[in-house]
Parts: sequence; structure tokens; C-alpha cells
Amino acid sequence: MYTHGTSQINKQGHLEIGGVNTVDLANKYGTPLFVYDVALIRERAIQFQEAFKSENVPFQVAYASKAFSCMAMFQLADELGLSLDVVSGGELYTAIEAGFPMERVHFHGNNKSLAELEMAVEAGIGCIVVDNFYELSELSRICKEREHTMDILLRITPGVEAHTHEYISTGQEDSKFGFDLISGQVHEAVQLAHNDAFLKLLGVHSHIGSQIFETTGFVMAVEKMFELIMEWKERFHFTPTVLNLGGGFGIRYIEGDTPLPVGDYVIKMIEVVKAKAADLNLEMPEIWIEPGRSLVGDAGTTLYSIGSHKHIPNVRDYLSVDGGMSDNLRPALYQAEYEGVLANRANDEATETFSIAGKCCESGDMLIWDLPLPKANHEDILAVFCTGAYGYAMANNYNRIPRPAVVFVEDGEAFEVIKRERYEDLIRLDLPLAKKVVK
Repeated sequence: MYTHGTSQINKQGHLEIGGVNTVDLANKYGTPLFVYDVALIRERAIQFQEAFKSENVPFQVAYASKAFSCMAMFQLADELGLSLDVVSGGELYTAIEAGFPMERVHFHGNNKSLAELEMAVEAGIGCIVVDNFYELSELSRICKEREHTMDILLRITPGVEAHTHEYISTGQEDSKFGFDLISGQVHEAVQLAHNDAFLKLLGVHSHIGSQIFETTGFVMAVEKMFELIMEWKERFHFTPTVLNLGGGFGIRYIEGDTPLPVGDYVIKMIEVVKAKAADLNLEMPEIWIEPGRSLVGDAGTTLYSIGSHKHIPNVRDYLSVDGGMSDNLRPALYQAEYEGVLANRANDEATETFSIAGKCCESGDMLIWDLPLPKANHEDILAVFCTGAYGYAMANNYNRIPRPAVVFVEDGEAFEVIKRERYEDLIRLDLPLAKKVVK
């Protein structure tokens, strides 16, 4: 069994995370249950920050909150000295309610509503990453009406595509995100923003994909950026003070995944930015990055109770669990793969192979297709690893299944940070049929 963070098998043969027995967690909080290893999140945040500090460069590490958002997570990010990347009014509202410092909030998104832009300006957030001309125009209008100056970055599509699944690649030329480089849109956007009295253009943002295991794509993106920077300096007398290189740093989900240590990504980025700035006789810009998955992905484990077992001779053995695509949409959405273990019998020899089925009424609701396990029993606890990113964040009420609870564990203690939904919660916003009044 590959162990992540503080995970280990205790003397009882039970999986333990953060010094807490996962069987005890399942018994106390029920299943499905998301369990987050806070020590691993802390360790990753420090690794990112220390890499920058070792190179003595200005930086911001912003947690990409779309990976997993809740008040406690935002408060932990603040405690760790991280900035915060939000992509919706809901995430911004959560940050406000969590007491997160607004000056360290960056707002992303390809279709921010006018209400969201107004909310961001009124909240006094630190930066808006502008994605298109409509947004640039409306943000300028909103700021002018309020006589408020807003720091912005322009998101560009640099034409660099990371080697990831096609549905989560966002840096290539054909993308819904950002100003296009090839057509020259980005030059027009820079000129408009740089000349705007109420928008302070700090620099540019680029995100080339997700679950990236090498640094080549980041190097290519930086090189493209500096080609643009020299052109902007000559044409518009504008030199960015901030380069946001996005996120996408990979984690290990299954055997064969080979992510780099997080510091290696950062060091390589710094090296190429330093070299290009020196070659072109430019001041070193501040570097921003946006890790999400790499901060919380392998810090999360989902616990399930095993229910029915279906044996199809010479074909397959299905084990069904009490969750599925309602708490982990990634396998159905883009064939994501996971590893797992029986949390209550973690030392038992894996003698059989099972396919782990979710309980939703969809044939595609499969969490893991071929998982080696001991002969499993009804109500054994299955732990599925590396579910901390885009698990709860994408959780849904399909089939009217309540969303799970979430607990943080650290130093032998567990803290519930999101309560389990109840059936009453599912109908809280429902309204009864309004019958037509017959006269």
C-alpha cells in the first residue's frame, strides 16, 4: 500500500490518518466521509513557499480554491500565509465569511457576472484576472462609477499545451479561457488596460493545463511571455511587474504517476524567469502560482461502507459502496483512476480483484475498475486515496443523495468542517405545486 502524508497502518491493522483511526471516523461521522490530512497540506504549502524563499524572489502562492472550498479550508490557507484564487461569487462569499484577507484574493473566471464583478470591487479584493474584452470594459465601468482603482492581470492563452487529458487542458490556442495570442487580441487588451484610469495592469496570467509531471511546458510558456513583454515595452511602454504562471502541478494518484517534488517546479520557473529578465535587461517580476490539487489532492481520502457484491462468473466481481459519482465525479467525467484499501483490514492479503461501483442509477458510476483487495465483507470500510481535489468540490445531489461530511485530522484529533447533508436539506429550497385556482 502506498501511503500519503501521515497515513499508516496501526497495530489493529486499521488505516490511520493524522494519528486518527479511520474506522473510528467512519463509526462517528458515517460514510461516505472525506478525511483531510492537515499536516500534508501544511507541508506542501511550506515546500512551495520555501522554494521561492531559497531563490530570494518576490512571490505569491495562491490556493486554487476550486479544488476544495469551505470556510475551514480558507482559514487554514490564511494561517499558512497563502493567497486565495476564487472563480465565483460563491467562493468569494465563502472567503468573506471565513474572514480571509481580501487583499490576498484573486478572482478568476471566463464569464464573471456583473454582480460578481461588483461584489469583488466592493469587497476590495487584491486582484481580478481579466479574461475577455467584455469583462475588461464592464470592470472599467464599475470601477469608474465607484471611483475605485482595481489591480488586474490579463489571462492569455500562450499556445502551449501540457500533456494532460484533453478536457482539463486550458493553455492551448483553442481555449475558452483568456486573450488569444495568435490573433493579436492580447496586444489590444494590454493597450486598453494600460491606458485605463481605473485599472492598474500588473501583468499577465497563464495556465497551461493540469496534472503536469514535467517543467517543459512552464519553460515554454515563460519564453512566450517574455517575447510579448519586449513587444509591449516597445509599443506601449509597459513592463509587467507580475507574472502569474498558474498551477497544474501533478500528484500521484496511482502507480506509474511520476510527479516532481513541488519545489522542483518552482525552482525551474524561477530559473527561466531570472534568465529571461537578465537577458532582456528587465527587472525581475514578482512570480505568482496557483496550486490547488497539489495542496489538497493527496491529502484527501474518502471512506465508504461496502454494500452489495455481484459475482459474474468468468467476467467480473462488483463491490458496491454507499457513494460514487455523487461524491466523486472524476472517474465518470474523465476516467480518473484511484487506488484504495480496506481501512479496517489494511494488513490482509489482497487475494481477489473487485470493481468498485457507486450507488447512483448510472452504469457509468464506477469508482475503480480493477482493485486488488482481500475477500470483502458487507460493511467493510473502503478507503479511496487522493480524493481531496475536485471530489467534494464537484459533489452533487444526483438521485437526491445527500453530500458527505468532511473532517480535518491532525495530531490525533479530528475536526468536522462540513456537516453531512440530511434529507431535510435536500428539499429545503423546494416549493410545492401551486395548484390553479378554479373560479
